[in-house]
This record gives sequence, structure tokens and C-alpha cells, in this order.
Amino acid sequence: AADYDEVDEMKEWERSVDVICVCTTEGDIRPLRLRLKDGADGWIRVDIDQILRVDQDRRFGSESITFLCGGQVRDCRRFFEIKYAVRSHVWSLLSS
Repeated sequence: AADYDEVDEMKEWERSVDVICVCTTEGDIRPLRLRLKDGADGWIRVDIDQILRVDQDRRFGSESITFLCGGQVRDCRRFFEIKYAVRSHVWSLLSS
């Protein structure tokens, strides 16, 4: 039951997250793993194994890249969006 609680908690947040990514020689960014704080108990780790869509957005002078991803939260499969703000170098998990 704890695994499902963690997945539900992930869905409620729209906040900054830590991301490990790869930057290719062509300049593309590919997120591999993210983690977010899980209250006092530690961290929730998500291994990203699928990128379904990549959208670039250039509005109001700021540039961002949004990724629709598939990944594992322990034993549970989830789909989610994360956004990379190019200028500030901040990753965010977006509410679904």
C-alpha cells in the first residue's frame, strides 16, 4: 500500500525536482531519473525508461522543454510530465 501512496503523492505536486540527464553531442537533453522529497521519510526515485513526447516552448522571453515520460516508481508504472527551464536550469514535475 505504501507504493501506491507514493504514486498518489507524486501526482499532487507541481514542484522542483532533481533530475539526472544526458546531453547528446547534438545538444539534445534526455532525462534518465528524477527524485523528489518524500516528507521526513526520504526520497521518491523514478527511473525514466520512456520519452513519449518532447515539446519546446518559447513564451514571454523564457524557453522551456517539456517531456512526457514513462517510468517506474518502485514497482508501479507511471506517466508524467517534467519541464526543464533552460535559462534557470530548473526541472519541475508538473501536476497531472
